[in-house]
Amino acid sequence: MEYEPVRHDTPKVPPRDDHWWRGAVIYQVYPRSFMDTNDDGVGDLKGVASRLDHIASLGVDAVWVSPFMKSPMKDFGYDVADYRAVDPLFGTLDDFDALLEKAHALGLKLMIDFVPSHTSNRHPWFLESREDGTNPKADWYVWADAKADGSPPSNWISVFGGSAWEWEPRRRQYYLHNFLKEQPDLNFHNDEVIAALMEQARFWLERGVDGFRIDAIDYGVHDPELRDNPPRPPGHLRGGGTPGSPWAMQYQQYNKARPQLADRFLKPIYRLSHEYEGRALLGEISGETALKRLAEYTSGGGLDIAYTFDLLLTPLTPQGIREVVEELEGHVGDGWACIAFSNHDVLRAVTRFGGDAAPPEAGAMLPMLLTSLRGTVCLYQGEELGLGQAEVAYEDLQDPVGRTFWPQDKGRDGCRTPMPWTGEGPGAGFTGGRPWLPVPDAHRRHAVALQEADPGSVLNRLRAFLRWRKDQAPLVLGTIRFEAAPAGVLAFTRTYEGREIYAAFNLDDAAAGYPAPFGLRDLGAPGVEGRIQGGTVTLPPHGVVFGESG
Repeated sequence: MEYEPVRHDTPKVPPRDDHWWRGAVIYQVYPRSFMDTNDDGVGDLKGVASRLDHIASLGVDAVWVSPFMKSPMKDFGYDVADYRAVDPLFGTLDDFDALLEKAHALGLKLMIDFVPSHTSNRHPWFLESREDGTNPKADWYVWADAKADGSPPSNWISVFGGSAWEWEPRRRQYYLHNFLKEQPDLNFHNDEVIAALMEQARFWLERGVDGFRIDAIDYGVHDPELRDNPPRPPGHLRGGGTPGSPWAMQYQQYNKARPQLADRFLKPIYRLSHEYEGRALLGEISGETALKRLAEYTSGGGLDIAYTFDLLLTPLTPQGIREVVEELEGHVGDGWACIAFSNHDVLRAVTRFGGDAAPPEAGAMLPMLLTSLRGTVCLYQGEELGLGQAEVAYEDLQDPVGRTFWPQDKGRDGCRTPMPWTGEGPGAGFTGGRPWLPVPDAHRRHAVALQEADPGSVLNRLRAFLRWRKDQAPLVLGTIRFEAAPAGVLAFTRTYEGREIYAAFNLDDAAAGYPAPFGLRDLGAPGVEGRIQGGTVTLPPHGVVFGESG
């Protein structure tokens, strides 16, 4: 597919003075599944606040809270009906303010999800827009006439399957929805829409949030000519999407990743956030050209940091990780990437690495590897416990993706099951009621309370490591250079202001030993199980080691 570069028709945005997010570790909370304080089976904002001490104890720098705004919950909060209201399921604005205050008291930044590319079909904007073609919000969404035969105006396909166009009898037109039909796309070509979205963002900036994770932002701008997407050859899916959906049979060339996005939306929201000190914008980008666009958007195009699905989907092998990171480094320039192995949309990293029989040692090795790569890190809730993907029975599924594409795609419920705080009861300490998704027995064995009591647990090893990492500037801000290593071992050097740290990770089931690079000494990093001694690097299966010359 031909790549259209971002057109910087307006000047690049100026760099921020405060780069707290560079090399930071951001802990992602999926509030539905974090902690329930009213026993309705769904997590809430009071629950997040009650467990902030656990998050702070990890040594992370910030918290990203996934959607909690008013919503019909067709896509669990990613269908927003009121940008300025907390859904009663999660609490109140007072609960949010208390959460923000406690986070700041613990030294944690707090970022929230902002979902600007689409709203719920129950949002007042859409309810007005759908009535006719002459009302004040008639052009706030993407409307188009049917073709002469009544079929949709283009061949665009929804991520969740089927046409991306839905017929609205009131207007006798189709509207665009790149996700569920209950998630109509806003029209970013309309200046009034952009201005209204800025006001929604300002509401939260005024409350004191430290930034936004901007959801699915490359779906924000569509091709006004509504040209058909070209076909994608079989096996060419990369960078996000639902493999079981016909969505994967197209290149999303005209309904996403349009070159006007930076100037239409990213730069305006950046300039808004620049009015407030210490804010950050983290964008979600997907598709074949995501790494290139990450570089352009984060080097003056309107984002501070961005992540793609490349590391979230690539095989967790030395070759797979190295290929993605080296391609990223080849593009990023003076931009900045966010890196993650897991989140609320993809298979948990432990299972992606080793399947259902993943070794326990991988639970500690993978987050140590993640937080040693170059970039800002997003650590998903449960990664600090070594949780794998949950198997959710069909009758328990909640996710529309799983219900539609089962069994080829079981959806996202398996990475969204509740946090196991204890090993007891149906709710495993998450709730006193019936949890909205079941807690698997395998997760109970990894419960926080059980790991707290074990000095050698994944939780305690990772805590010690992340606290140590904070004082290792090369691991936070340094450049990265991959090194030769035996098969199964990923090794690289991070360099910052003349100091170099060598890191090696054994992704194999067998122990590895090899001559240490000249003059390398063991740094004695806490929580790791590898050693550099007598001129030899020794790594047990899934072991880790850090060294320094001198």
